[in-house]
Amino acid sequence: MSNPPIAFVIAGSEATGGAGIQVDLKTFQQLGVYGVGALSCIVAFDPNNGWGHRFHPVDPELIAEQFEAALATHSVENMKTAKVGMLGTPATIEIVAEKLAERSWENLVLDPVLICKGQEPGAALDTDNALKEKILPLATVVTPNVFESQSLSGMEHIGTVEDLEEAAKRIGEKVPYVLAKGGVELPGEDAVDVLWDGHEITRFAVPKVGEQRVSGAGCTVAAALTAELAKGNDVATAVHVAKDLVTRGIEHRVTANTPFDTVWQGA
Repeated sequence: MSNPPIAFVIAGSEATGGAGIQVDLKTFQQLGVYGVGALSCIVAFDPNNGWGHRFHPVDPELIAEQFEAALATHSVENMKTAKVGMLGTPATIEIVAEKLAERSWENLVLDPVLICKGQEPGAALDTDNALKEKILPLATVVTPNVFESQSLSGMEHIGTVEDLEEAAKRIGEKVPYVLAKGGVELPGEDAVDVLWDGHEITRFAVPKVGEQRVSGAGCTVAAALTAELAKGNDVATAVHVAKDLVTRGIEHRVTANTPFDTVWQGA
């Protein structure tokens, strides 16, 4: 008999293994957490068209059925932590918000994927607005990258770590904890992420591993944070673990026929 920590995730499927629920479940497993998941959409890159996104939402009724099965399987006492990844459409966001609200979550980590390259600009904006209105208020921790931090904070530009800190504080008016991920997007020798806990900023900095973005880095950080919270760690400790895991994963990145490398969570 075994009773490992359990975490739930609602996210998209990304068939190359470099992002989405594939990354979430690998990260959970690496950190000793039992992963339970529901699919929100399917993203299939097109290798014959510059590896562009092909985006396919899952029917809201099927999303509701996945939630029903997962929540019936594991009680509130055993599954108190969840992660929300890519949702993709206002209809998806509507059903996910409804189903999340059926349970009281001790930790709800939102990795706010605001723009999907497979969507038209108008549809993408509708999705962004729905996410901010319906999912963001449910979150205890939000983990935006630089672009998402700019959008969520309403800032016109984020070009420095200090800008990122200001964005985290502004987003923190709506969410208890904000982990704003700078990664390789900001100038300097270090990849810097900043945590705002409602009272103070903490910087997490490590030397950059190259200057190119590695697919799955943001997903891995958010998933590792979720896993550590499910194990009972506080947010700051969870961020330390997540930062260490993703750094090692980038150092031992997986290369393939894709134009991007991916994080190796097993490193």
